[in-house]
Formats: sequence, structure tokens, C-alpha cells
Amino acid sequence: MDFALSSELLALRERARAIAADGVNRFGRHNDSWINGYSKEFARIMAQEGWIGMGWPTEYGGRARPPIERLIVAEEMISAGAPVAAMWFADRQMGPTLIAYGSEQQKAEFLPQMLAGESTWCIGMSEPDAGSDLASIATRAVRDGDHFVIDGQKIWTSFGNLADYCYLICRTDDEGPPHRGVSEIIVAMDTPGIEVRPITDMIANRHFCEIYFTGVRVPAENLVGTEGDAFKQTMAQLAHERGGIDRLVSNRALFLHARSQANRDDPRVRQEIARLESEYRVGRLLVYREALGQAPAGFSAATKAFCTEHEQRVAQFAATTLGPAALLDDEWTEAICYASSYTIAGGTSNVMRNILGERVLGLPREPR
Repeated sequence: MDFALSSELLALRERARAIAADGVNRFGRHNDSWINGYSKEFARIMAQEGWIGMGWPTEYGGRARPPIERLIVAEEMISAGAPVAAMWFADRQMGPTLIAYGSEQQKAEFLPQMLAGESTWCIGMSEPDAGSDLASIATRAVRDGDHFVIDGQKIWTSFGNLADYCYLICRTDDEGPPHRGVSEIIVAMDTPGIEVRPITDMIANRHFCEIYFTGVRVPAENLVGTEGDAFKQTMAQLAHERGGIDRLVSNRALFLHARSQANRDDPRVRQEIARLESEYRVGRLLVYREALGQAPAGFSAATKAFCTEHEQRVAQFAATTLGPAALLDDEWTEAICYASSYTIAGGTSNVMRNILGERVLGLPREPR
């Protein structure tokens, strides 16, 4: 089912499509551009267009536009491969989180930088022994007067080597159940005691990083929200991360290329193309429902699982269709190989199904 957009939204889509094409022409096309396409210059162009913080309240510098407008812009950018990564985390997660939980001082200090496309953020969540299980994090922040002293390690932290700030999920208290005692703290990445080690993945990307914190002193006013009670804040920002259009169209360009090369005289190929196109439209409706606030609480887990598994099927179709030719073009080879990460980053599909079963459907937990 297709829904007609208003003339204003169609005009926005055409403008976004033109800016995306220009960005690709000037800064290159990137597979999974929201995480692989890093360009501060393009972030500033997005800011000039008013496309950072589109839905944020006007009192904090945003434009208070309907969520559908941000979705339209983001879909065009990522589908085209325009390099939006430098501003993506700030726009998608950190800004909305600070608006919801941050102090007025934090909003005044950090939001204008985000809106201008001048600050890049990384998110310190996963640890070597706590990937999708955030309640098991061990990185500690101990109060020492008007500072927190942070010690620990984070891993799979995208842009840790380029970010100005890390939005750190850490433990400030060991009392009570595991999800208690979790806090969120803003850490400037030039603070003494921080060591960043980039991780090279199988296609030679280096946005993933390990970050080591050793006696890192951070002002106490950088605490976001309530000390020791931030688990619900983390879950809220993960909803921003999991239900977005980036989880559906990261390799849309790969599909369109493979479809153009496919033998559509073969009914089996036509059937597979129809299946993927149908899945794309279903995923798009799921994302739109998230953006419009029509999905049940916690349903972003289902949206994320469906969309990222669709992206993996796109990569499988492309590999089958292109065959040995895929190995002759680095761009398409990388896009196919990178697809294995889709159902891991942001929470594995198994974890997403557990969230859906327990928090959305209310199914009983398995006894332990």
C-alpha cells in the first residue's frame, strides 16, 4: 500500500534527494552511510538546510517539524549513500536524550554544537563482557567531590577516534539488581586518561573502537538525569536507535544495483525481487509507524529485527545475482560483506525478540 504525500512533503523529498546527490558527488558514496560515511563538511551542509534537530523543540534551537519530515530526509540521504555519520548520533539520539533528561546547562552547552553540525558524538555502551546485556556493564564512575573518576573499557564504539564527546553508560552503584546503579555521563574525548584504539573490521572500516578509561576525571555536572537510575533513559535512547529508517535502507543502493543486473526472465528471480520489494514496503510502514508515534512501547525492537534481517536478505540476493562480478567491484563486495553486522549492532535479533516477547507481548520469562 502506498500513501500519497502532500505537495510540501514531495518538495522536501526532492530537495533532500538533490542535496544527497550533491553530497555523494562531492564527498563520495558510502555503503551504510549513517555509520561509514563521515564528513564534517556535509554535516555543516545538513545544518545549513535545517536538517539537524528537525523535530526538536524550538526553545532548544530545533524546528519542531513533524517526525515524517526527518524520516523523509534521512531516507533520501542513506538510500543515496550521502555521508551523514558525523552528525547522525547527535541528531538521532544524543540531542533528544539531553532534551528529555539533561539539565538546562547541558542543553545550553551541547545542543547548539549539535545543531550546527560542529560536534560528533560516540556512545559508550558495549563492553567486552557486556554486549547486548547493558545491565552487566562494569565501567565505573566513582564520585570524588565535584567530579566523577571513571575507570573501565568500552568496545564497538563507533567514531570513538573522531568524536568530540562520549555519551557514557557506566555504573555508579553496585547495590540492588543489575539494572540499578547505572548512570549516564557526558565525557569530553580530550580528557586525560582516555585511550582510543580503532578496530579494523573485515572490509577495512575503522569506525569501531575500543576506549579505555583510566582515572578519567569528569565534572559532576556532566551527569545526565538521575544518578544510579538511568537504565530507563538508556532504554529510551535505544528506541530512537532501533526503530529508524537507517535500519532499513542502509544497503538500498546495493539492492537497486543487483536488481538492474538480475535476469528477470527467470520467474524465480522475479519472485525474489517481489519478496524483497514487499518486505521493503512492510519495513517502511513499520518505520513510519514508529516515527508517527503509532507503535506500542518497545515495538522498535520488532522494527529493528524485521528491517535488519531484510537487509541481510538483500545482501544474499545481491551476492547470488552478481556472482563473481561482485568480487570485481570493491563497493559492492564491501556492501555484501558488511551485512552480517546488521542483526548484531544495536542489539542482536535474539535480544530484540526477547524484548518483544517480554515487554510488548507480556510473555512470561523462562525460569532460571
